[in-house]
Amino acid sequence: MTAGVLDQILTDKRKRLDRGEYAPASKPQGSPDRARFLSSLREPGIRVIAEIKRRSPSAGEILPGADGKVETFALAYRRGHAAAISVVTEEDHFGGKPEWIPRVKSFSGLPVLMKDFIVSERQLDFAASLGADAVLLIVRALADEDLLQLVHGAQARGMAAVAEAHDADEISRAAAAQPDVLGVNARDLGNFTTDLSKLESVAGLIPAGPVRLAESGVTSRDDIARLRAAGFEAFLVGEALLRSEDPEELLRDLRA
Repeated sequence: MTAGVLDQILTDKRKRLDRGEYAPASKPQGSPDRARFLSSLREPGIRVIAEIKRRSPSAGEILPGADGKVETFALAYRRGHAAAISVVTEEDHFGGKPEWIPRVKSFSGLPVLMKDFIVSERQLDFAASLGADAVLLIVRALADEDLLQLVHGAQARGMAAVAEAHDADEISRAAAAQPDVLGVNARDLGNFTTDLSKLESVAGLIPAGPVRLAESGVTSRDDIARLRAAGFEAFLVGEALLRSEDPEELLRDLRA
């Protein structure tokens, strides 16, 4: 997404916070399990985080009727042996729903990553009350001190912190905050294209410690082989699975 789109998403997110949204559920709907999320990503073999996402500013509608398909995809990802499930919960621009987190977690039995635009610790309390095992923190959306605070805040609440970078500078900024997972997104924020060679060129900049996660543009076993050779340990796959006629089978193929 372009800087303008990101700015608008963040503006809309802060408006929701100003309205008092994202209060923790009065009755927690699950318990975060940071250790399980991370151990699943570190198991031997090809570790795929399979995503549920209704739409995006760049791709438009991806999964029409997503609210009625959440359990179907959760089950397909479980049967396809995903390491975890990513759930995009941002409402205004991605059409997500936070309530999908407990639905996916309870139905799949897999660890769940909550993908949203987190700018406040109140959102961390909210994510924890939904039972999210990990949260996404977008480096470009946060000042260094805020990124560090949110990484520590997520971990203190029992959730893994997944920091998402797009270039060498953001990888350096993310690494300084010591997240549990350092993801690099292959999507060019200027023209929305994906380029896996970009990931190959920066993989070596990710220091030892966090799980190295490749995001966006992975559609085949060959893509995963390329990125594993570059040093990535886990792979987030969304649109390819969501648009597939048989996401379970495609997930099995990716892991073969």
